[in-house]
Amino acid sequence: MSEKFIDGFEPIFSRDSKILVLRSFPSVKSRQNGFYYGNPQNRFWGVLAEIYREEKPTTNEDKRNFILKHDLALWDVAIKSDIVGSSDSNLKNYEVANLQKVLDFSKISFIICNGKKSYEIFSKHYNLPIKTYCLPSTSPANVSFSINKWKEVFEEILNG
Repeated sequence: MSEKFIDGFEPIFSRDSKILVLRSFPSVKSRQNGFYYGNPQNRFWGVLAEIYREEKPTTNEDKRNFILKHDLALWDVAIKSDIVGSSDSNLKNYEVANLQKVLDFSKISFIICNGKKSYEIFSKHYNLPIKTYCLPSTSPANVSFSINKWKEVFEEILNG
């Protein structure tokens, strides 16, 4: 157990955001880089780039712009924790995000939980009338990752 709580990031969203992507909590590398999915081995940015048929964003500013350009929103379902390391299995004693902070000021009509832990925490604390998906974690620790489910869900959302 660490001696202090670690804060996550503020949400990224706009009034036009329609899809909220929730991860569990920032990894050590994300915290070091000060931005979402900061581990270069994490597949998240590459997955979105492939889905939207664009170049993979590399800088934090490019990543932020990518999210906003595609009417997405990013946040962590746990916004504070005394986690040690990056593994979701170490995510304990966390504070849950107040999702109304995003939902009240956007057009969110879909929520995508990036990984089982994100979905588990979300489901335990929220019962919203918003279509919610649990997708395979893009973490490099998920050795069985396949982009297919991500593509399928985004195709369903984007093409109605």
